Amino acid sequence: MFDQILEMVKDHIGNNPQVASAIPPGQEEAVNKEIASHVTNGLASQAAVQGGVGGLLSKLQAGMASGSPVTSAIEGGLVSSLASKFGLPPAVTGAIAAALPGLLQRFAHKATDPNDPSITPDSITKSLSNVLGGGGLGSLFK
Repeated sequence: MFDQILEMVKDHIGNNPQVASAIPPGQEEAVNKEIASHVTNGLASQAAVQGGVGGLLSKLQAGMASGSPVTSAIEGGLVSSLASKFGLPPAVTGAIAAALPGLLQRFAHKATDPNDPSITPDSITKSLSNVLGGGGLGSLFK
């Protein structure tokens, strides 16, 4: 699941010239991985809070906005991490945080699109059960 989220992050950030141009040259890959890691871990923790994968996807499909519980759960740690690890200024971390709702909606759409098998509710459930079953967060990154 991590690889699919990473690809969505690269595409989403790459299509936002204001954000993409603000990332220091040579750090794009590391920043994208940091964002994908926070999104993946945030989705894992929020699935438990939202009543499982079905509840999480339902919440994501219902519309995400800045300040929603799922977005907020991911946003805070991500903004802090990007600022401390990469020295990104608040304007850039804010723009990345503002892009999260769109990224999460895209994730939900892919997960529920019968014509797109790259991410499915079953694959999400399997990734989460590996984590909850003692596989550790590393099992999400397969």
